[in-house]
Amino acid sequence: MARLPLTAMIIAGFAGLAAAEPAVAENYLILAAADCGSAASRVVSETGGQLLSAQPSADGQTCVVTVLVQGSGNERPRKVTVRVPM
Repeated sequence: MARLPLTAMIIAGFAGLAAAEPAVAENYLILAAADCGSAASRVVSETGGQLLSAQPSADGQTCVVTVLVQGSGNERPRKVTVRVPM
């Protein structure tokens, strides 16, 4: 019987924690994804490559975009990383 109240307290604690924090993190991630999304599509269209990753840099002013560009003839594809203003 002692397990029921303890379990209820733990679940209530997690529920309160989950309700408070994701809203802040979610808004931040949406903003960063929107800014780097346009930069990433610009790099992909300029290089003709495949997008591997796009993430904001630590300064918040640029995006680091990595694409895979096909080689010509028998060359292997190469990974190109570009820093693009947001």
